[in-house]
Amino acid sequence: MLDKEEVQEAIDKFRKYVVQQSRSNLTKQKKNASKSLYNSIKGVSKVNPNSISLYFEMEAHGVFQDKGVSGKEKKYNTPYSYKSKMPPTKALDKWVVRRGIAPRDAKGRLISRKSLKFLIARSIYRNGIKPSMFFTKPFEVAYDRLPDELVEAYGIDIIKLYVTND
Repeated sequence: MLDKEEVQEAIDKFRKYVVQQSRSNLTKQKKNASKSLYNSIKGVSKVNPNSISLYFEMEAHGVFQDKGVSGKEKKYNTPYSYKSKMPPTKALDKWVVRRGIAPRDAKGRLISRKSLKFLIARSIYRNGIKPSMFFTKPFEVAYDRLPDELVEAYGIDIIKLYVTND
């Protein structure tokens, strides 16, 4: 049987790995334009004699980046989908600037930012957001690495651990 310190160490290792790898995945996948999602990923853990408390938090849009969102025309294996409304163009304003997107029309003139944001929002609405699994994959890897003794002693179930705010 693992003592409290060994359990705390295993849970802390789990938490640190998930946070570090999730952040690393965001950077590798170039989904880190503002660093706001990157900086918002945090994990908190606490071990008591008969229970373990562990949770992760991140900005709300992180769930959609991780799990993806089905568009009207392109579908993904995700519980989220666009039904009748496009994403708000206001949310794309700073993103467009940070990415330095400034396309030109057929005559070589710059497209207005308002038009550009609309076109991007329409594309997202139609094609959705491809699942990146930036959080899910490291979570599952870390879970598989947990000591069997710990999983059995505390009855840890990945379904109970990985609950989203649907």
